[in-house]
Amino acid sequence: MTRLGVSAFFLLGFLSHASAETVGNVDVDWLGNDIVVEAVADPKVKGVTCHLAYFERGIIDRLQKGNWFEDPSNSSISCRQTGPIEIGDINRDDEGETVFSERRSVIFKTLKVKRIFDEANQTLIYISHARDVQNGSAKMSMSTVPLYTPAN
Repeated sequence: MTRLGVSAFFLLGFLSHASAETVGNVDVDWLGNDIVVEAVADPKVKGVTCHLAYFERGIIDRLQKGNWFEDPSNSSISCRQTGPIEIGDINRDDEGETVFSERRSVIFKTLKVKRIFDEANQTLIYISHARDVQNGSAKMSMSTVPLYTPAN
């Protein structure tokens, strides 16, 4: 595959995921470390928005502690119905589908949000977790959006 082909392949992979809008930025110390809060609308399920919070290291912290090109894996997620829900063509297997992906290091670590559809319980499950090439992490957060609507 040519360089142009490889670049196009990766670009298409990024375009298929939702984009995030920063809605909050909380200073946590004097070293420039922040908790960033982003809103992510599910691109295949209209009416669902997830808010993702994660730690972002400041420049002073990076200089003091090294590990210059990497942020921690910690994240938290909360998803809610923000309009009428319309489910598009979503993946329905137990692996789920990536809704959002953002690099947390130059090469190896990515923060991901995956959606799993629990059809039997009519619930959308969203999980935020770190994906690392060689060191998996048990740090995760989960949120659910019930699709239940009471009969009138």
